[in-house]
Amino acid sequence: MTQIYAIVESGGKQYRVSPGQTIEVDHMPAAEGETVELPRVLLIADGVSTIIGTPTVDGAKVTATCLGEKKGNKIIVFKYKAKTRYRRKKGHRQPYTMLRIDDIVKLGGTAEPPKRAAKRAPARKKKETSGGEV
Repeated sequence: MTQIYAIVESGGKQYRVSPGQTIEVDHMPAAEGETVELPRVLLIADGVSTIIGTPTVDGAKVTATCLGEKKGNKIIVFKYKAKTRYRRKKGHRQPYTMLRIDDIVKLGGTAEPPKRAAKRAPARKKKETSGGEV
């Protein structure tokens, strides 16, 4: 059996997660060791079935444990205008929250994927026959 995974949205970005995985998301107001729920689950797949949300899967959530915060790599912002002695150098380090995925919960038991509407062939026009005026 293949491992279950989900696609979740956090901070406007989408992540493919599976239990036991560690991910970096944009800064969240969570203390280290605190349990965090990610309710915007867009897809759940377990190798046998795939549940696709419209736009999210109803009743599904991903639980994670906060491992703390860290800063990303430094980005240098340098503004420069030629011939005018204008130079500005500024650095930035984006804060991230580290999350360890604990569980993927799909409420409702064994949910079936949504049924798609059957494609119907376009209705054919009947050929007009002359009225048979005799």
